[in-house]
Amino acid sequence: MKRFHQVIAGLLILLTVFLGTTSCITKPLMKFEDTRDMMDTFVTITVYSDEKTAEAAISAAFARMEEIERIASIFDEQSEAFQLNRDGYVDAASDDLLQLLTMSRDYSQMTDGCFDITIQPLLDLWAGGLWKETKEVQQSRIDQTMGLTGWDKIGIEGNRIYFTVEGMKITLGGIAKGYAVDEALEVLGNMGIKYALVNAGGDMATLGPKPNQEPWNIALANPDDTSQCLANFNVSDKAVCTSGNYERYFDPEKTAGHIINPKTGYSANECISVTIVAENCTHADALATGVFVMGPDNGMELVESLDDVECLIVDPSRVIHYSSGLSNYLIQRQ
Repeated sequence: MKRFHQVIAGLLILLTVFLGTTSCITKPLMKFEDTRDMMDTFVTITVYSDEKTAEAAISAAFARMEEIERIASIFDEQSEAFQLNRDGYVDAASDDLLQLLTMSRDYSQMTDGCFDITIQPLLDLWAGGLWKETKEVQQSRIDQTMGLTGWDKIGIEGNRIYFTVEGMKITLGGIAKGYAVDEALEVLGNMGIKYALVNAGGDMATLGPKPNQEPWNIALANPDDTSQCLANFNVSDKAVCTSGNYERYFDPEKTAGHIINPKTGYSANECISVTIVAENCTHADALATGVFVMGPDNGMELVESLDDVECLIVDPSRVIHYSSGLSNYLIQRQ
């Protein structure tokens, strides 16, 4: 009988070990992806997870981005940014709007005014047909409008935001998408996602590597032929953003690009494309615009002075400029 009980006990131990082993076997993660039309572009969220977690996390991440869009859009009459442009002030600004404007002011200082969210009156001029006018008329109207611009003309006191000059307007197009991408990644991480990529019309950031520990591969389009790849980047826990004047123009002849130099009032023309690799998408988004306006020399000098920031610049002569540490991410050159 004693022998019998010993055998039974041994079998129970083996069964316990077997069940414990099988319960620890992790199911392979599956890839889930969704694309939605928002923030004046298409946003794609890609995650690796189980189906239930993935669906809930992706929905929550999109909801967070939609919340930011409702705050930062200058075209939605219900948004805070629209109300700020219309009234010249917002008395109870949300934390998101305060954060966006505070960071924008910091980037303006960092880029010596080349990143400036107060250029909307200049954008309105060009969108209204300034490109049709003679050089003399263009300069006269720009001179009149420049008094409505300047990041130092935005006041922030507590949760109150106001313009110091009547008629000012802001645009958050150079930073809001990057900020929304970062917020989406935070939502995904808080919901248990460890591997993800958010792509908001070319403003991209990743959460971790892929499940096999390989980095994410991000392709950079050739400005002269966007169907071709200029370079590829391998990144993990990084953001990659590109600013370029090769797709959006004010005029049919494609001479007036949509990125305006706040110091001149005219289209910035010292770069064709600027790609920034940085720790987060807000940083990369704002710097891509600022460096584009600064030009290859001053822009690259700024990038080299910043920690954990790398850059690829294509100038009008199609010369490609690489920052000193870009080789850590760059895997293909053409």
